[in-house]
Amino acid sequence: MVFTTRFAPSPTGRLHRGHAFSALTAWQAAHDAGGRFLLRIEDTDFTRCRPEFETAVFEDLTWLGLDWETPVRRQSDHRADYDAALQQLGDMGVLYRCFRTRKERLALAGVAPHADDPADAGAFGGGPHAPHDEADRLARGEAFAWRLSLNRARDRLGGFDHLDWLEETAGPGRHTARPETLGDMVLGRKDIGAGYVIATVIDDAAQGVTHVIRGDDLIAVTSIQRVLQALLNLPTPVYRHHPLLLGPDGKRFAKRDGAVTLAEIRAAGVSPAALRAELGF
Repeated sequence: MVFTTRFAPSPTGRLHRGHAFSALTAWQAAHDAGGRFLLRIEDTDFTRCRPEFETAVFEDLTWLGLDWETPVRRQSDHRADYDAALQQLGDMGVLYRCFRTRKERLALAGVAPHADDPADAGAFGGGPHAPHDEADRLARGEAFAWRLSLNRARDRLGGFDHLDWLEETAGPGRHTARPETLGDMVLGRKDIGAGYVIATVIDDAAQGVTHVIRGDDLIAVTSIQRVLQALLNLPTPVYRHHPLLLGPDGKRFAKRDGAVTLAEIRAAGVSPAALRAELGF
């Protein structure tokens, strides 16, 4: 099989040094292997994604000196595929509607509502509602999320211990899926349909991705994605999780924290060669 990897940003803001490091890591790996490098736009959450940010992705990566195969896959063009997979999981009986607010989930998990990192009782679903409670909430038109029931998924798959993947960088070797660390994760919402976690495994399979190269902040979600691959009978790529690029304050670069963008770096007169050298490429 041809080595195939991808960089898959969400157009919810401008790219920064952390994105550049991740994109260059994947691009360099593909070139070193004589393989394929794909760019994918992960715009499932249309409430936050903006066309101008998508345009900026292409501008920033081109300035950085990257090239990729075309056409570029946009998740917004394939929503029917993700919703069909969500329906398939629903037909298996491994999903449930969760109407609980964040405060209710925190209470169920025994976490104070004001906790800084409720780790995440935000992900803790609390399990299926009683039938009468679900029916009442549906009748009132309350918003809900589709959550993956790990208990039901475990029963259907005969456990999780046989679900593993090859990790090549972050603790190299075979890793066994431990989805319990994230609880019953949200796979979709009433308002936007299927979300990132399920869309990513569908896309990787559809595009023939053999190696997923991404930041090590996503190691935990790999367990959930491995469960989804098993449920949906999809192939499991090799994974490489690289350390996150940190700023002078020791914190990861993040859009929400106002990290200096590639556009700002470019406007300051920094050359792409200088930035690549700074990032170790």
